[in-house]
Amino acid sequence: MYTIHLHNLIFFSYHGLHEEEKILGGKFEVSLDISSNQIQEVNSIEDSIDYSQVYKVVQMKMKQPTLLLETLASEIAAAIKLMDNRITEISITIKKINPPIENFSGNVGVTLKKIFSS
Repeated sequence: MYTIHLHNLIFFSYHGLHEEEKILGGKFEVSLDISSNQIQEVNSIEDSIDYSQVYKVVQMKMKQPTLLLETLASEIAAAIKLMDNRITEISITIKKINPPIENFSGNVGVTLKKIFSS
């Protein structure tokens, strides 16, 4: 089994429930771990999950405004799973870097872990 990692991807997007988020947007950080049931030696990109293609999927989904981070994480995971039937597990974390919470310092986010049966 191999796991590929894409961590600390930064996007400017318009996700959120609050009107100001829909107008002003904000910074988001996305991290993914994708495991496959690949058991043979990896000698070419066809033997693995192409992380550049995964990035393109995440990039596309991050451009589509979504009310809830939970929904966004689920949609990203579903789109990535469609890329390759060898994928057995996806863990995705999405953080909102500066949430619109008065007197708040830090970030908020969600993590979704999907396990797929073979």
